[in-house]
Amino acid sequence: MKTLTVFLGLCLVFVFVWERVDVVRIGYQIERLKRDKTVLERQRDELRVKFSALSASDRIAKLATEKLGMSLPQQGQIIVVQSRPSGVYPSDVAPVELKVAKNDLPIGRF
Repeated sequence: MKTLTVFLGLCLVFVFVWERVDVVRIGYQIERLKRDKTVLERQRDELRVKFSALSASDRIAKLATEKLGMSLPQQGQIIVVQSRPSGVYPSDVAPVELKVAKNDLPIGRF
């Protein structure tokens, strides 16, 4: 009986120590995940700033004209096409207006 009591006491001590070690391990894991979260949030913010800078319309227009040789369409290069969805024409569906720019460049020039 005494041996059983000692064995149960040792088991309780072992369970207590194991639980404390597990709590400490989980605490370290939480702190590591908090650091990782902070780093990822910082990277997200940097990427948002970079995206905003890269997608600015002024920058895109400048690249289009300087690097790609694009220009705004001239008078007469835009053709307006009005289209309706095929099938029944309900009164609440407005016609779709498409603007298409004609390309007067010779074929093969990019």
